[in-house]
Amino acid sequence: MSVTIKRVETRRELRRFVKFPLELYKGCPYYVPGLYMDEMSALDMDKNPMGKYSKTEKYLAYNADGKVVGRVMAIINEIANRDWSHAEVRFGWCDFIDDKEVSKALIEAVVAFGKEHGMTQVSGPLGFTDFDSEGCVVEGFDDISSYALRFNYPYYAEHFEALGMKKANDWLELRIFVPDQVPEKVSRAAQLVEERYGLHVRKITRKEVNREKIGQKLFDLVNRTYNQLYDFTVLPQEVIDQYVKTYLGLLDLKFVTLVENAQGDLVAMAVTMPSIARAVQKGRGYLFPFGWWHLVKSMYFKYEEALELLLIAVDPEYQNKGVNAVLFNEIIPMLIKGGFKYGESNAEMETNNKVQNLWNLYEKEFKRRRRVFTKEI
Repeated sequence: MSVTIKRVETRRELRRFVKFPLELYKGCPYYVPGLYMDEMSALDMDKNPMGKYSKTEKYLAYNADGKVVGRVMAIINEIANRDWSHAEVRFGWCDFIDDKEVSKALIEAVVAFGKEHGMTQVSGPLGFTDFDSEGCVVEGFDDISSYALRFNYPYYAEHFEALGMKKANDWLELRIFVPDQVPEKVSRAAQLVEERYGLHVRKITRKEVNREKIGQKLFDLVNRTYNQLYDFTVLPQEVIDQYVKTYLGLLDLKFVTLVENAQGDLVAMAVTMPSIARAVQKGRGYLFPFGWWHLVKSMYFKYEEALELLLIAVDPEYQNKGVNAVLFNEIIPMLIKGGFKYGESNAEMETNNKVQNLWNLYEKEFKRRRRVFTKEI
């Protein structure tokens, strides 16, 4: 196939970039798009605060007829490169038809951009931070994606491997089934941990979020908890401010559970939300004319069977002390009352035994494996 790669330079081309997966995955029951407005903002470097800490370029692949057949974004994350002492150009938002000439041309554009800026390796799929969808699905192609993560066709991994890329890191996605009641071991451990360390559960209101800057505390805890995990980007203040505005404004706060110590310091949290995957599918990622109603209904009125386990974090000083039991002792009754059948984990590193061990007391099943590929350039 004759392939032409062009940089995205206009608003019209950016819209093509964002909309391409809707055509590529048309009719696929497992693909869940991102919200169109959020995607447009994330990819506009005048609106995304990570633009201050990154060098980027977006590319579209066209066939001989002028039809878009692929897309990719090249990202040089200066924070991650500094903290991890490497010179890496990332590729993200990478989608293409099943033609190796297309994927080759897209990745070559990313590599050329990286070399131009002195990079020595290319890795992906990765976003700006760990709050962007990352990883290429390599196992588990027969189940709908969660909203927070993206599905891809099986041929993606074959294309990356054909380009000489190797595994850099794997994440697992699990489905954890809601028990009929809180396991006795969990409730007993929760009581002991609360008494021993002077901990208590806290539920928050919208007024408290604004008055006490709860969002700032949440993301400070994220930075402390996850800063040693693979290629993690410590979130700068501007990014935290944007995420607080974006995510806490969307969440139903009854699904946010905090654990504080006697001094009122945040030591653990669990951020969950009713699955909106099928709601977003119905609206094809658009809020209008009717997409907003599907979202509101799924989030507040008629829940789907699944709950998305977006984020669980325990301060390093309190890890391995049973604090997770305090969280689950609060969360499980809420899930039972809400009629949820299972929770879907976010992507969890296969080598992160601490998070894998959270689910040992519960019935669970493997859902999906996703991978970041890398090579020297």
